[in-house]
Amino acid sequence: MRLPAPPVLLAMLYFAFITSGAMALRLPLCNTAPLTLSEAFFTATSAVTVTGLSVIDVGAHLTFAGQVVLALLIQIGGIGLMTFAVLLLSSLGVSIGMPSRHILREEMSQVSTYEILPLVKSVVKISLAIETLGVLALSTVFIPQFGWLEGGWAAVFHTISAFNNAGFGLWSDSLSQWVGNPVINFTIPALFMTGGIGFVVLRDILSTRKWRRLTLHSKLMLVGTAALVATGTGFFAVLEWHNPATLGGLDGWTPKLLASWFQSVTTRTAGFNTVDIGSTHDSTSLLLIALMLTGGGSASTAGGIKVTTLVVLILATIAFFKRREVRVFGRSISHDLVLKVLAVVSLTIVSTFVGLFLVSISHDGDILDLAFEIASAFATTGLSRGATGELDEIGRVVIMFLMFMGRIGPLTLGFLLATRGVSRVRYPTGYVYLG
Repeated sequence: MRLPAPPVLLAMLYFAFITSGAMALRLPLCNTAPLTLSEAFFTATSAVTVTGLSVIDVGAHLTFAGQVVLALLIQIGGIGLMTFAVLLLSSLGVSIGMPSRHILREEMSQVSTYEILPLVKSVVKISLAIETLGVLALSTVFIPQFGWLEGGWAAVFHTISAFNNAGFGLWSDSLSQWVGNPVINFTIPALFMTGGIGFVVLRDILSTRKWRRLTLHSKLMLVGTAALVATGTGFFAVLEWHNPATLGGLDGWTPKLLASWFQSVTTRTAGFNTVDIGSTHDSTSLLLIALMLTGGGSASTAGGIKVTTLVVLILATIAFFKRREVRVFGRSISHDLVLKVLAVVSLTIVSTFVGLFLVSISHDGDILDLAFEIASAFATTGLSRGATGELDEIGRVVIMFLMFMGRIGPLTLGFLLATRGVSRVRYPTGYVYLG
């Protein structure tokens, strides 16, 4: 029996896991009031795709058991289904065949199966180490305020949610009550930035520890991330400084700058917020949409088109006008990689526009609010201006599909839709006028 292609198997695995999670969330043990099938599937999809958009109040509608199930869905969905499966099999002494390695390659955005198993082990070790530090740091805030049991669980849940870039919180206002708390404002961003920068980059940094010895991917990722964080923080502060519903209502420069920093980095598909996102200016919302669609790094817990994709796109544009090859940091970037970037960006634009069109058919709300939810779903971010809870069943299905697509990757979906085969006919080159 011939197995489906790795991207197809990966999509099937995620769908099966989402279905299992939805059924678990519907158990009476897991909820305080019965969840509809739509609510359960939406919540499970959002958790497994580490998005964070929700049609229920997690803290109010899910029991402790339900919250544990949700945390497991987030953890496994963020690190990767195949990563956990391979780790379990290898611990039992079962050899990992080439089909599983190919699926792992797709899940971790690698170009080959070379050293894929050592990377899996690094992913798990790095994740456990960072999450342990996160729990210890958040406990200093939550335990004194809520007690050992409730505060300890809040620290664990929010660490898992933050590191995996999920954005689920136990409170309806996310983390707004700690808008000026330095521990929250640095621990939570540190978690989702390390999770979102990519395990390949983290492993590279830990093994080399010198800038000049880092790979080209790591250099582009670090420079691109720093530029986006600085730009986002600055623009958010300028645009919202006097808005009484966001930064204008805060007393002093420190909480305003902390809030600007937090809102800038949370768009890297983290989904937490310390101010009311629905009250931001339209210009700020457009900025957040752009940052969300950019996302984090490859082989990470983040979504979006990825930072390196944006950087290569900018470099290719500059190279076109300068009539030279695409190069940076003493390395050239292949033509095939540039074509892949164009494919990712094109599919992203088409997917988000079609999703917005479909949702707007059955929902006549503010088009900017709908666009924000669509971008948040496709980039698996989880930030919301409040429109998700107002969507009908059709709108929810569209959002779920976009979250699923954003997690398995635009190129994976393109693989599912494309016909494969080598053409036996070659045609003469033609010229098309552009611009």
